[in-house]
Amino acid sequence: MTSKAKVLVLGSGAREHALVWRLSQSSHVAEVICVPGNAGIAELARTVEMNIDDHASLVNFAKEEKVNLVVVGPEAPLVQGIADVFSAHHIAVVGPSRAAAQLEGSKVYSKEFMRRHGIPTAAFQSFDDPQAAIAYLDSRNEGPVVVKADGLAAGKGVYVASTLSAAKEAVQEIMLARRFEQAGDRIVIEEKLDGQEVSFHVLSDGKSFVPLAAAQDHKTLLDGDNGPNTGGMGAYSPPPIVDAALEEQILKQVIAPTLEGMRKEGAPFVGVLFVGLMIVEGQPQVLEYNVRFGDPETEVLMMRLKSDLYHLLRAVPEQGLSEQKLVWGAPAALSVVLASEGYPRVYTKGRTISGLQAAEDSPQIKVFHAGTGKNNAEFVTAAGRVLAVSASGESIDEAAKRAYDAIAKIDFEGKQFRRDIAYRARTHAVS
Repeated sequence: MTSKAKVLVLGSGAREHALVWRLSQSSHVAEVICVPGNAGIAELARTVEMNIDDHASLVNFAKEEKVNLVVVGPEAPLVQGIADVFSAHHIAVVGPSRAAAQLEGSKVYSKEFMRRHGIPTAAFQSFDDPQAAIAYLDSRNEGPVVVKADGLAAGKGVYVASTLSAAKEAVQEIMLARRFEQAGDRIVIEEKLDGQEVSFHVLSDGKSFVPLAAAQDHKTLLDGDNGPNTGGMGAYSPPPIVDAALEEQILKQVIAPTLEGMRKEGAPFVGVLFVGLMIVEGQPQVLEYNVRFGDPETEVLMMRLKSDLYHLLRAVPEQGLSEQKLVWGAPAALSVVLASEGYPRVYTKGRTISGLQAAEDSPQIKVFHAGTGKNNAEFVTAAGRVLAVSASGESIDEAAKRAYDAIAKIDFEGKQFRRDIAYRARTHAVS
């Protein structure tokens, strides 16, 4: 009989909590370790306080623990090359090489890659000189554009500018004020696309790929898609806009040529590819590539998944995805983020959270911890996004009712959340 596996998950948010939760249910897994994890993850897995930017220490730790598989949650370590380091030490890892992670690590690289391989995306220009960027804006007709910092900016490096002056301010903030430091050495200026955003994930082993379910997240803070952008205030799956025909288009026009293009360029993609799409008049256009699971999309995908997650992820570094068949359980799932007062700007930490146990009163409800700590026996807030209250159901309406009923049982001072998650898919509002 084959011995059970030990899995190391890197990261500390609700995405990692959802992955740990599913991995811990696998009959193939003996133990899940999470570095650094959070207070909620510590209820399920062994958490170890280590710096995930210290690749050498992580490799030594994985060797000492005889880890069978490493799952990398956040993008920064992948862009820094952590997957190459684990692979060089013959430790199986779910995550692309540094070369392949450029798809997320550099907006300029990803846009030029799409241009080379005929992948649909907004028209764009890239710049490494702020004066040249401003001259280009002056040469355009007045109209909305999107200005993006080239490098990683924790989701904050994208400016949707409806006027010429707003676009110029974005260039100045990124390139002259150096808000994102070296991530703003270069920028992309692209046409603004109008439509519905969709998140689409696939697992790729470099040769074959397995598509996961489509999802849709809500980036703005307030109901009605108003207020400042955040790291995500909720998500649901499946979005009605993605029918079988559109999914086939996405696979044929975006996913397959992306993975084929990476192979041709000598950087086969092995890991999780998460593509942000804008559906414009029924046609998919790529907004951005991400080289890891999304957040809060992962929470809803894990609520729906029936397949053994370890078995599925293990097939990625083993190039065994062609033999995998995905099985979904719940037809629908929804996740609502509870955030701290003041998020996404200045917020207070350390506020006591009550009602967590009462909220999880059925197997269809799970509260994933995004940013929590412990004060003695009590959970406390420890970040801007605190919890992702998630529910599954036979329909989006049913999942929404469960999630919002659970939210009513959870409390902490200054709790804020959107009440309209999945409004496009719900037939009636949740009271």
